[in-house]
Amino acid sequence: MPKLASKVRTCLWYNGDGHEAAEFYVSLLPDSYFEDGYIPNPEKPPLVVEFMLCGAPFMILNGGPTFTHTPAASISVLTKDQTETDHLWSSLTANGGEESMCGWLKDRYGVSWQIVPEELPKMLSSDDKDAAQRAQAEMMKMKKLNIAALDAAFNQQ
Repeated sequence: MPKLASKVRTCLWYNGDGHEAAEFYVSLLPDSYFEDGYIPNPEKPPLVVEFMLCGAPFMILNGGPTFTHTPAASISVLTKDQTETDHLWSSLTANGGEESMCGWLKDRYGVSWQIVPEELPKMLSSDDKDAAQRAQAEMMKMKKLNIAALDAAFNQQ
């Protein structure tokens, strides 16, 4: 393998469908692309796939059934608006993905994601603690996050 630009990258373990997952992820997010891979047996899927998601380095290892994904590790994406939130949510939950609570979901490969509108962290860290608590309480009622409802709760007088 050639030397890659990033010294540190997140490695995700898959059971043979890692290259397919990487292709899917790269297709969803801007500024995402493949960097490299390792294919010891051309008749099998790549053992290692290295790629970037919006500038963040990732590696997939098709290591077999020994390990499975867990919500203890997730990919978090800040979205710019409701359209982007809705697009990522519907794409990632399609074909066997699962919705969870508070902006969390699991994609069809079993990887957990957090789809977070960029306004939410600002709301939750606001100096107006009452507004922050209202936004958090509203978020706790949701699966996919709704920016208008979060904003209404935050700005409620």
